[in-house]
Amino acid sequence: MSKSLLEVPNPADHPYRIAPGTPVDLKSLPTRDESLFPVSKSEGKDLFDSLEDEIDELQTRLYAEGKHKLLVVFQAMDTGGKDGTIRAVFDKMDPQGIRVASFKRPSSRELAHDYLWRVHKETPGNGETVIFNRSHYEDITAVRVRDIYPEERWSKRYDHVRNFEQMLTDEGTTIIKIFLNISLDEQKARLQSRLDEPAKNWKFNPSDLEDRALWPKFMDAYNDVISRTSTETVPWYVIPADRKWYRNLAVAQIVIGTLRELNMQYPPVDFDPKSITID
Repeated sequence: MSKSLLEVPNPADHPYRIAPGTPVDLKSLPTRDESLFPVSKSEGKDLFDSLEDEIDELQTRLYAEGKHKLLVVFQAMDTGGKDGTIRAVFDKMDPQGIRVASFKRPSSRELAHDYLWRVHKETPGNGETVIFNRSHYEDITAVRVRDIYPEERWSKRYDHVRNFEQMLTDEGTTIIKIFLNISLDEQKARLQSRLDEPAKNWKFNPSDLEDRALWPKFMDAYNDVISRTSTETVPWYVIPADRKWYRNLAVAQIVIGTLRELNMQYPPVDFDPKSITID
């Protein structure tokens, strides 16, 4: 394995980072790529194993130090691979310091509050890593595409979420936002596998076909939301996600690069470990 493939770029220089103010056209961005990892699938999995160990060690430091907070936001179209990425990339993390928050259709109680109410209470505390499987961005994209609220209402939410994320950042939360970019053909193959394989039948929802029919509208909505909410402090990364092993490697790189920048240290102890004898 080439040593250069193990190098983790600075998050600010990552090729999948969306610079603030950049117009986004997901159709022109790759869903299948090899620029970062020009290797075979088996070689890619070997490379991922080495990155996974570092993620585990960095998260242990984050939890032990109890100073920083990490929030990782995942968005994608149906079958985009949010669940699989979360399982793969964060598998070795200490369960004491990590949890996943999934945002599905809001309940009547949640609808009685502002749309960020249910989101804010799930954000991480000191030393904690929280993964958002879908997020507050559904309250712009899905609301827009399905005409749940008029544009006059949802269009104000770009400013809301930028300010919300800046507030979290100012208060010590590091945020990583990932959009898993799959092709329409790849979504078709993944939906078909849910019909063909009995063990996957439970994952298929006929409503997924309704959203698939709205693919162009969802792409337009995501183009706008990624472009308008990718900031210097909280950028978006658009990851080619047709190949799962490549997707996992790219996300792992971003997580490692971000955690390294926090320069976390294990907390000092107020005793001399060498002076203690355990009978």
